[in-house]
Amino acid sequence: MLWVKSLHIVFMVTWFAGLFYLPRLFVYHAVAEDEISLERFKIMERKLFWGIMTPGGVLTVVLGLWLWAGWGFAGWWLHAKVALVALLVAYHVWCGKLMLEFRAGRNRKSHVWFRWFNEIPTLVLFAAVFLVVFKPS
Repeated sequence: MLWVKSLHIVFMVTWFAGLFYLPRLFVYHAVAEDEISLERFKIMERKLFWGIMTPGGVLTVVLGLWLWAGWGFAGWWLHAKVALVALLVAYHVWCGKLMLEFRAGRNRKSHVWFRWFNEIPTLVLFAAVFLVVFKPS
């Protein structure tokens, strides 16, 4: 089971890399004006979302469920962690929606909005790590 736990952590890190970087790309995309930059950001965002973030997120969740089934973790802390993961999945889907809005040229949000939006996964990461390490009862 330790190899499943190790892979869960590796893919969680991969997923978070994308969750941190894609909104940062949105910040730069929101201020870009020239066509070359706009097209470059669309390509970068698509490759990050589909090539790194989504596989990382799916594998994180699948391996987390495998751990839950294999070790039978229980306690309110785990339920809280699952709720945080659900929040991250919703954030991931929201990022995909924002990416599609950029692709269609329909973004109406400012770079400042995206800078604040970029902080959400940081807060969730802190909460999840503290829950897993301390396992409060």
